[in-house]
Amino acid sequence: MLRNVNDGRRAHYSMAGTASSRVPEPAVQVPTRTLVEALIRIDHTVDTAELYAIAPLLGMTDQQVRLCVKRLVTEGRFTQEGRGRKAVLRATSITEQTLGPDIEFVAHAFQQDAGLAPWDGVWHLVAFAVPETARPARDALRAALTRLGGAPVQGGLYISPNAWEPHVEAQARHLGVLDHLTLLTTDSLRQGDERDPAALARALWPQDEIADRYQRLASVARPRLRRLHEGTELPSTQWLTIAIELAAEFTRAMEPDPLLPPQLLCQPWPGTQARELVAQCWSLLEEHAEVSEHFSLFQLYRDVTRPSVAGT
Repeated sequence: MLRNVNDGRRAHYSMAGTASSRVPEPAVQVPTRTLVEALIRIDHTVDTAELYAIAPLLGMTDQQVRLCVKRLVTEGRFTQEGRGRKAVLRATSITEQTLGPDIEFVAHAFQQDAGLAPWDGVWHLVAFAVPETARPARDALRAALTRLGGAPVQGGLYISPNAWEPHVEAQARHLGVLDHLTLLTTDSLRQGDERDPAALARALWPQDEIADRYQRLASVARPRLRRLHEGTELPSTQWLTIAIELAAEFTRAMEPDPLLPPQLLCQPWPGTQARELVAQCWSLLEEHAEVSEHFSLFQLYRDVTRPSVAGT
């Protein structure tokens, strides 16, 4: 899954359908940084000629691309060889490490959709009391626990239905606060008089907001799936454009999703259908070997979406 980094210069683009009576496809906002990361090839390079060719299809100007490339090089995320449209960007180790850290979570989501990851009824809790002298680390820990899908129960106590301990421990070690953590599990959780797990999950996590993001993803994927079925003669640039749009919108929906087990969600859950539509799109995109064999983006999605496609 591509990281959805907002660099303040998002492009706005909507591809029209082939028939004049067709409802326009929903516009997708793609950050310029996401575009650059999406065009990283298997050898960890970006051909800037391809970058400048795809950018206009996403509504981006050459100036936006140039500024984004400059920022990425300044941040140490890429090195640059050459100038302008003849340059080659090479991803640094920092970028390589952050390109696909969420793939494990995406794979888990598809496993849940397929009924392969049932909930065992166990809640996983993290309690911490980080001193005021380490306030930045404490704030970073709270942010990390939220990013990992946890919800605050009360001050210094976070909960998840997933076995997140290895990820929590890694974050705490990185921040130097592991000694201030207490990890525990329980199969008996009650808030006030409420004991029902699904009701507790509705109170702890903003499920309506998460569902809205997936409904948006489905509305983006559905017309693009139709166009992929119809557009065997689409140029390679448009195949890539569709892939980048889907990756950006997929990231936007997945990042705030705590991946609650199906037993704790309202059914039918919009995330299941939206991910299935993306998987079908990706299956068709992969058939276009001219693009799928060369870009890391396709490798990132290949293994996690295939089980879902096979199950249809």
